[in-house]
Amino acid sequence: MNYLNSMIATAALLCAVTLPSAATAHEGHDDKHAVAAASATTAELSEGEVKKVDKPAGKITIKHGPLRNLDMPGMTMVFKVKNPAMLDTVKVGDKINFVAEKVNGSLTLTQLEPSK
Repeated sequence: MNYLNSMIATAALLCAVTLPSAATAHEGHDDKHAVAAASATTAELSEGEVKKVDKPAGKITIKHGPLRNLDMPGMTMVFKVKNPAMLDTVKVGDKINFVAEKVNGSLTLTQLEPSK
């Protein structure tokens, strides 16, 4: 075997030893997606009080406690709503539970329900 063939064989051997198999790499990839999907579907509800409903703009102002999923302290702020029909279910003064997420760079309510 000449020098070039020896170098190629050595490089191939090193790659085989140090790179994970396609199956192993794929398994880790699936696990990460499963965790992300699970956390997205089980977002914790936050508590708040409706301060303003702006149906034409598709926005709602809420005085809320901490939003753990967004790492935000409690405050009063305006949110877009994912579905404008959500605004028909609330009025100023209502106590609510909700999920806010960052959607296309905007804080958006993705879930809204009356507080029990």
